[in-house]
Amino acid sequence: MHRRSFLKGASLAAFTASAATAQTPPRDLRIAYGGISIECSTYSRLLTRMDEFTILRGEELTSSARFKFLKKYPVTFMPTLVASAVPGGPIERKTYDAIKAEFLKRVQALLPLHGLYLPMHGAMFVEGMQDAEADWYQAARKLVGPDCLISASYDLHGNISQAIIDNLDMLSAYRTAPHIDRAETVLRATDMLMHCLKEKIRPTLMWAPVPVLMPGERSSTEWEPGKRLWAQLPALNRESGILDVSMLVGYVWADEPRSTASVVVTGTNPASQRKVATNLAQQYWDARKQFQFGTATCTVDECVQRAMAAKTQPAILADSGDNPTGGGNGDQATVLESLLRHKAQHVVFAGITDRPATEACYTAGVGARISLSIGATLDPKASKPVKAEAIVKHLLPDAKPARREAVVEIQGITLVLSAYRRPYHDIKDFTRFGLEPKSFKIIVVKSGYLSPDLAPIANPSLMALSDGAINQDIVHLPANRYRRPSYPFVDNLTFTPKVYPSARNRS
Repeated sequence: MHRRSFLKGASLAAFTASAATAQTPPRDLRIAYGGISIECSTYSRLLTRMDEFTILRGEELTSSARFKFLKKYPVTFMPTLVASAVPGGPIERKTYDAIKAEFLKRVQALLPLHGLYLPMHGAMFVEGMQDAEADWYQAARKLVGPDCLISASYDLHGNISQAIIDNLDMLSAYRTAPHIDRAETVLRATDMLMHCLKEKIRPTLMWAPVPVLMPGERSSTEWEPGKRLWAQLPALNRESGILDVSMLVGYVWADEPRSTASVVVTGTNPASQRKVATNLAQQYWDARKQFQFGTATCTVDECVQRAMAAKTQPAILADSGDNPTGGGNGDQATVLESLLRHKAQHVVFAGITDRPATEACYTAGVGARISLSIGATLDPKASKPVKAEAIVKHLLPDAKPARREAVVEIQGITLVLSAYRRPYHDIKDFTRFGLEPKSFKIIVVKSGYLSPDLAPIANPSLMALSDGAINQDIVHLPANRYRRPSYPFVDNLTFTPKVYPSARNRS
């Protein structure tokens, strides 16, 4: 598939042809890849443990669709491991230590290396540790040495620190929210790495933190001011001496000093990089009071009532505070309770994480009428369960107990139950159960802004400002100990952009 490179718009074919004539043939380069990707809310009491990670190792990586694009380069990218998990609470320390140790062991087996590509997220939090990504990078840098070039790809909601840029050579972050440019971002990160290795360039990295923190639901690139701010970046990438320009929202639900918006510029001209970083940081700061929700918001009860009263359908109600793709637990039944109390009909709700209720459905079988306690199984202190009589309508066949899902009907509400934390953000998440979402009057999902799959059918779209581990009422979050002063937590801040170079630029 033809695609554009970050290199002045050159195609992959052109890049490959030029690389073949380089002084150091790309086939002689030794490049490894691997990393860890998760978004962790420190306001969640749930620890993310080993069984919640999907870990691809060695040849599993080379055959995975996610990294298939690496085969198009004229050099073999050697796999280590990639660990990923649904966003949640902090990672259990022993889980992180075990994954990191295996990653380093696999990297060590491939030494010496000319390059290392790290597919990361940027908002990882490990039990008892501040700045977990920096810990990962420092360990990798110590192992591969100072001459190896390290490139990382990031989520738009990643957090940056001085320790992070001190150990990287280049970074590229998503430019869209919802994230529809994942493929383009990883290509920028790997193209930069290949270009710098081919041309024997050690790029510079510049970072400008901006003391603003917004939830993703208020900083989408589909509406202003995010739309115009991020729209500038592709043109800036084409400027002389600039390899990549990234602007990050940061992750507001992590209580740590690096939680902040930021601009990161990779390039070969420090003066130009400083100018770009300073300008974008100032623009972001100036726009701070313009960040707003891009869809109608209301309390849970108000959203339910508005959805019921809508003359059009389907109304999609997003349970934002318990959204598992942002770090929510996914087990809260608050919206279900409101739907039942208001006697809502023709509703499909996908879904609630509740392994005991899911197991009860499998034990009873399709067609059975059973009494269920739904919700509040992962963190009973955070919410209350709902007691209900349900009819089992569908069971996901051949699923292992830990991955089972069931569909039940409760008083006009079709509810999906899951034994594990997972999102239901695409139409296929419904149709796999034989459910056609557009046929319902109301669709409920645990989400913030809607996915590109669901957003077009929402008529209307409503976001419930519900409680949970990623509560959108950020200024009233529980008191934190480590987050630096930032807007909107401190309204009267003053700010002058300052750009910080990587320590590798000074070595």
